[in-house]
Amino acid sequence: MNLVDSSGWLEYLSDSKNAKNFAEAIENTEELLVSSINIYEIFKKILKEKDENTALQVVGLMKQAKVVDVNSSISMQAAKLSYEKNIPMADSIIYATAQINDAIVWTQDSDFKELESVKYFVKK
Repeated sequence: MNLVDSSGWLEYLSDSKNAKNFAEAIENTEELLVSSINIYEIFKKILKEKDENTALQVVGLMKQAKVVDVNSSISMQAAKLSYEKNIPMADSIIYATAQINDAIVWTQDSDFKELESVKYFVKK
């Protein structure tokens, strides 16, 4: 299973230089997880930079994968990770979601750089 961090989704959606790094994971929706935190972050960013209709279309694309809502197990695992690894709340929730679901996190966010089960790409 794969879980693409919001930074990867934004690269893919904007067809930037790093988009190809995330295409494999995003386009294989059978093996793709999406955290509800990713939906929040992407919807907000596109709403701010484009419009609500575009943001809704992107969320529709994201929902082709399996959406994992934040529950108490994920919350507690994320809090522990945030404390132990000193990573921000949203990133710890995304990472905990991946860990609980045996998924690899695909990202270019340096907060994930040294963590296990992460495919990290340097932002170009």
